[in-house]
Amino acid sequence: MNVKEIKNPPKLEDFLISYDILSMTSKIDPNNLPKHIAIIMDGNRRWAAARGLSPGDGHQAGAENLEKIIDHCKDIGVTHLTVYALSTENWRKRSVQEVKGIFNLLLKIVKEKRLEYQKSGIKFFVLGNFQAFPLKVRKAIKKIVDMILDQERLKFNVALNYGGRDEIVTAIQNIIKDGVKPSQVNEELVSKYLYTTGQPDPDLVIRPGGEKRLSNFLLWQTSYAELYFTDILWPDFNPKQLDKAIIWYQQRQRRLGR
Repeated sequence: MNVKEIKNPPKLEDFLISYDILSMTSKIDPNNLPKHIAIIMDGNRRWAAARGLSPGDGHQAGAENLEKIIDHCKDIGVTHLTVYALSTENWRKRSVQEVKGIFNLLLKIVKEKRLEYQKSGIKFFVLGNFQAFPLKVRKAIKKIVDMILDQERLKFNVALNYGGRDEIVTAIQNIIKDGVKPSQVNEELVSKYLYTTGQPDPDLVIRPGGEKRLSNFLLWQTSYAELYFTDILWPDFNPKQLDKAIIWYQQRQRRLGR
C-alpha cells in the first residue's frame, strides 16, 4: 500500500503510550489479581481549573479516562469494578449547573455505550438511589441496567447519589421490614441487603487526587480492602497508573484479620 493511501497513520506518541502500558502490564501477576477494584474518582474539577477549563470539561475528561480504565480492567481479567461517580453530598451541594452537566454526561455515556457494553460483556449496575434523578435519566439508567448479556466479563458498578452510611441504614430498614428476627441478623445477612449483594467485597480501593480518606464510600464492604492513595488527579490516572496500583497490591501481605 502506498503511504499516501493511509488516511490516519498511527501517531508515534500513541504507540509509545501503548508500549509503556504493555510494559507495565507485563509485570502484573495474572494469578494474583484483585477480583474487585473500587475507585474514588477525585480531581476532575482541580484538573480543569489548572488548565483554565470549566468543571464540566473536567468531568468530560474524567469520563473519557474512565472508559480506558474499564477496558483495561476487562482486558487484564479484573471481574468487578466500582467507581464513585456522584455522592449524596455532591448531589446536594454542587451547583445546579454542574449537576445538570453531570446528568447530561451520564446520559451521553449510557446511550452511546449501552450496545458496546453488551457486545464486550460489561454488565452495568448502579449503587445508590437514582430514583431521585430526572425522569429521562432514570429511564436511560434502567435501560442499561436491564440489559441482558450473552457472556459477562466485567461487572461495572457506578455509585450515583450514593453514601455508605445511607446504604447501611437502608439495609437495616429493609431487614426490619422483612421481619427478620434479631437472632438471624449476621454479617452475611446484612451483606445480602446491600447494593453490592452477590458480589465480592473490594480487594483494592484506589483514590487519586491526593486525599486520603474513604469519603463515605463502601464503608461496610471495604473493611479489609487494601487502600491505595496517589496525588495524580483522576483524568490523568491512566491504565499505566492502574497497573502500578495493582502491582503495589500484589506486594502486600493480606492478613484479612488473621
